[in-house]
Amino acid sequence: MINIDRFLADEQDPKAVEKVAGKLNDLLTSGEEILYLAVQKKPAVNLLPDSIAISNKRIFYCEPGNLGLTMNFKDISWKNIKEVSFKEGLLGSKFICVPQSGENIVTDFIPKVQVRKLHQAANEQLEQYKEMLRQQKLEENRASASSFNIPAATPVIDLPIEEAIVIPETIAIESNAQDEIEQKLIKLKTLYDKQLITREEYEHKKAAILDSM
Repeated sequence: MINIDRFLADEQDPKAVEKVAGKLNDLLTSGEEILYLAVQKKPAVNLLPDSIAISNKRIFYCEPGNLGLTMNFKDISWKNIKEVSFKEGLLGSKFICVPQSGENIVTDFIPKVQVRKLHQAANEQLEQYKEMLRQQKLEENRASASSFNIPAATPVIDLPIEEAIVIPETIAIESNAQDEIEQKLIKLKTLYDKQLITREEYEHKKAAILDSM
């Protein structure tokens, strides 16, 4: 149950605070608490004043309806609020809430001392929410950085320029020479098998080819 005594220190209307607090008690979620409550003080008739309540999760706008028999509530969470401000006047002050999208929400005739504390409470909660978002972003960046593995670099073998050039060419020349000799021997054997050359010619040419290696 909401203790209304702490919301009467700045000349809030006791009846309005009691009625609003009783309704708000049923709207609060787990871990949510009312931090400040301000009540309109209209210059003429102040029978049905609007109220604004600040919680650690949102701003409540409380408007009496049906000649005070009912109470209409609207709320806006901190994630949907861009900024809050106030403007003092001779007959009271305006509390201004600037949402992330849509029109500004303006409440008139809030007593000066109340609008200042209302603004302070709202600003503190808004800054805390923004700080929470910053911390979450930092944690996400740290998690992303730790899960990003840089692949190991391929080892580089330093070779003299001469070796880097000569070795591949030598291997290529030797390979081509062996292929050429092998082809000559195959052709020579084919000629012999077809009896196009004699045994002596075959042996003589074979020896010559092998000597050229």
